[in-house]
Amino acid sequence: MYRAGGRAEFQPVGEVEFANGVAAMSASGGYGPAAICAAIVGHVDLRLGARAAAVLEAEISAGNGRFRGIRQMSAWDEDPAIAGVLANHPSHLLADPQFRQGFACLEPLGLSFDALVFQPQIGELQDLARAFPATTIVVDHCGGPLAVGRFASRRAEAFADWRRAILRLGREPNVRMKVGGLATRLLGSEFEDRPQPPSSEEAAAAWAPYAETCIEAFGPERCMAESNFPPDKGQCSYQVVFNGLKRIAAQYNEAEKDALFRGTAARSYRLQLGT
Repeated sequence: MYRAGGRAEFQPVGEVEFANGVAAMSASGGYGPAAICAAIVGHVDLRLGARAAAVLEAEISAGNGRFRGIRQMSAWDEDPAIAGVLANHPSHLLADPQFRQGFACLEPLGLSFDALVFQPQIGELQDLARAFPATTIVVDHCGGPLAVGRFASRRAEAFADWRRAILRLGREPNVRMKVGGLATRLLGSEFEDRPQPPSSEEAAAAWAPYAETCIEAFGPERCMAESNFPPDKGQCSYQVVFNGLKRIAAQYNEAEKDALFRGTAARSYRLQLGT
């Protein structure tokens, strides 16, 4: 829903306009009690540098009080077996000086940054978090653990490397972690190749080492359960995603579960939720 015309850097504003229109429909109450699109994360190319501020301000205006931040796709890897459709993203984006100049525009506007990275980029993300300690960074999909491509023949070592990187990243107080996005070929579970999708028990067993590491590193108060639909649909249903995450969370107390499935997201994206 990007704008079809106008200056290229402002075209993503159309997406925010669209999402806010959906939010307005939901707020009418005519579609039930759910507050759809109550908080909106859009996109701005922060490689605009200081010029990103004007686009961010336009998205804030288009969001009508619902705009919370942006995600700029930074996942990149030299191995096409890993990168797939993301191979055209720039390498080392998070360290790019022009990108960081644009990133500096977020904090004065009270905006957050959603980060999509692959495992080898976690160190770059931690460096970014340290450089901008007042900006909330939300890491998508458990920080992109990998067990395919050059990692396929050394899965145990790859998991150990990823775990160490996540534990280090958890030391940064401005970083939050989305626990999910694990129904993917990148984990090497090969669920997508089976004649029947996995049950929530099977999904939980495959995902638990990753989810539990994230919760250990960040604590439930900085973790939020997520789906990655529709991409998750390549392996399982939406119900299996959340039932699998609920099985993993069964070991935690009620306050910790509340943080994982509600509280952390509400705080991170400033959602005003009813009780």
